[in-house]
Amino acid sequence: MLGFLYLVIAIFSGSAICQWIFPDMAEWAGKSFKGEKIKLCPLFLMVPAWIYTGIIPMTWLVYLFSYLLQEINHGMLLANLIVMGLFFAGAVTLYFVRRARGKLTFIGMEKISPTKGEIVFLVLILYLCLRLFFTTFRISGGTLYVGLSVFSDFSPHLGMIRSFSGGTNFPTTYSHFAGEDIKYHFMFQFLVGNLEFLGMRLDLAFNIPSVLGMISTFLLLYIFAAKLIHSRAAGYLAGFFFAFRSSLSVFRYLAERPQEQSVWSAFTTHSQFIGYTPNEDWGLWNLNVYCNQRHLAFTLGVLLFILILFTPHLYAMVERMRLEWGRVKGGTGKEISLEEEMDNAQTVPSVQVIKTEKSSGVKEIQITWIEKLKSEILPWVDFFLRRNLFAAEGWKLKKPGIAVFAGLMLGALSFWNGATTIAALLVLFVMAIVSDHRLDFLVIAVITVGLAVLQSAAFIDGNAVSTSFYYGFIAEHRNIFGVLDYIFRLTGFALFVTAAAFIVSDGEKRIITAAFAAPFLFAFHLSLTTDVTVNHKYIMISLMLFGILEAYLIIRLWEQKKFLVRFAAVGISIFLSITGIFEYLVVLNRNQKQNNLAFDTKDAVTAWIRENATAQDIFLTSNYALNNVVLGGAMLYNGWQYFGWSAGYDTAYRNIQVKRMYEAESSQELEELVNENHIRYIIVDFDNRTSEDYEVREDVIASTYEAAYTQGEDEWKFTIYDTRQLVR
Repeated sequence: MLGFLYLVIAIFSGSAICQWIFPDMAEWAGKSFKGEKIKLCPLFLMVPAWIYTGIIPMTWLVYLFSYLLQEINHGMLLANLIVMGLFFAGAVTLYFVRRARGKLTFIGMEKISPTKGEIVFLVLILYLCLRLFFTTFRISGGTLYVGLSVFSDFSPHLGMIRSFSGGTNFPTTYSHFAGEDIKYHFMFQFLVGNLEFLGMRLDLAFNIPSVLGMISTFLLLYIFAAKLIHSRAAGYLAGFFFAFRSSLSVFRYLAERPQEQSVWSAFTTHSQFIGYTPNEDWGLWNLNVYCNQRHLAFTLGVLLFILILFTPHLYAMVERMRLEWGRVKGGTGKEISLEEEMDNAQTVPSVQVIKTEKSSGVKEIQITWIEKLKSEILPWVDFFLRRNLFAAEGWKLKKPGIAVFAGLMLGALSFWNGATTIAALLVLFVMAIVSDHRLDFLVIAVITVGLAVLQSAAFIDGNAVSTSFYYGFIAEHRNIFGVLDYIFRLTGFALFVTAAAFIVSDGEKRIITAAFAAPFLFAFHLSLTTDVTVNHKYIMISLMLFGILEAYLIIRLWEQKKFLVRFAAVGISIFLSITGIFEYLVVLNRNQKQNNLAFDTKDAVTAWIRENATAQDIFLTSNYALNNVVLGGAMLYNGWQYFGWSAGYDTAYRNIQVKRMYEAESSQELEELVNENHIRYIIVDFDNRTSEDYEVREDVIASTYEAAYTQGEDEWKFTIYDTRQLVR
């Protein structure tokens, strides 16, 4: 089947590209960022890199060729065959050329076998991803089952997927607001639609890339955490905290449960998302997000891979600064570490201040701090500025090729998931300030922003984003105390544990913690869209990265080898994850088969639309969410308004136009409105007839246009009118 062959060629091509750019990648798994030996399975790093490096550029190229060949019969099929052939031939050529030049090396691959712990970890995350994705979306016995917790977001996603698998959504428009530009990141939907176009069953086309992306994210998080903390256990715990979030919600829920209900029953049978902060009961913060926003789950691994590539620059700077600071302060060339220097710093003893007279006590304290500032802090700041921020050593390009690669990958993500691109730039910006080879980071930023601007200019009319200061995110009270209260209720003990880890960490980890916090702070101060709620992605990305620091603290406690301390470590781990574990069970309970929306894969309406309509044909309908019309790939003039509104479209104007067209009192008026809004098909059904927003004049529509499709009777009658077929 061509769909499966597409994925195989993409991953094979990714392996060839990585062999060319990163010939020693397998060796990275053998050392921490400090250069300490650590045994990590190289494939946990390499396979995700192959997946991203192959699938993302290959899918973009298929899209571009499909766009160029849209006027040719079977143009999308031809585009796929051309690109698949180019990538396969290119990958084979790369391998043969490197072999002929004696550069086909697999350094570090002699230690490829995973440990028992890594095998268990892989099996668990594979089970988790398969269970989540196939529980929420699957085809069985000719019926498509869509989970109750995801069907809402799947409305535009499936509409876009089906518009692409029909092979005609070029130029691309939004399925729930047809006829205008595309403001929503759509490339993951194009990948899925293309796989279905190539013959893969819809649920497999949707779930297989989702599983590949989510597992890649888990594996790269494991590698990054293990290299950062120098511990495989840190990698396992980081993955655990990523899957099962921290919150106080479950404790309040259990406290408020009916007395006759047992804790076990309340914990295992509940099927509604709990929430004591705004929108938390949407399932906004747990694994359900990765079920209904598959494009987010797919792209997070790219962010982690870029961090693995460039975190060594930060460690290089810190080590260089330690040595140079030691030489400066040593005087005789003796190298003194920064920690030792700060510990040995001579200051006025605090006891001397305490013994001074009350009348001059304040003055003495002020002098003491001024002296401390002059003797310790200012020299260090001056040294940092001269020897790092404005020094040539801090700006030299190290590996421009890798920087270009990283910029291309992040820039390519702009229309896969823009939030991941922005979050990555925020983290890298903070890291760059205190890293060597700062020009590498600048190259990444310039290429990423350049590609994002280019794509936005190609797909979006006007500005891609509308930046505004918006303090407080969605906290009920948007002042400092209200926001702090909101954060505590939302995240529970996570930020306290992260703060404790920050205190006991070394310099590098403290800097990285600050970098991890950048998306979190961004979410609480700026809004890029109409709906600030979408900023939750930035917060989730920061919390994912904070999980690494939480794992570090747990490991530090466990290493004390004291029963009470280890007991505390286990207790903290439970407190950090219990809400997430509960919500995982809620996702499963909520998406049991009896709760799913079921659609016949051979539905007559769906089949008619797929056979007779293209992505250029706009349907005037009720404000549909997910139904058989959407599954047919119909491009809706004004679908469920939240999707269009939150993406930045003027749904208010179209609400008025929908009312005018359905209430048109004459054929002439109707024709003018239909032509003005470029409507090809008008659907009249039960939803229209019972609408509270307008009173449909079906008699006018029926006397103006021919019915192209009809089923049902009376008020349940479903009719599609073709505006190109006038009643004679």
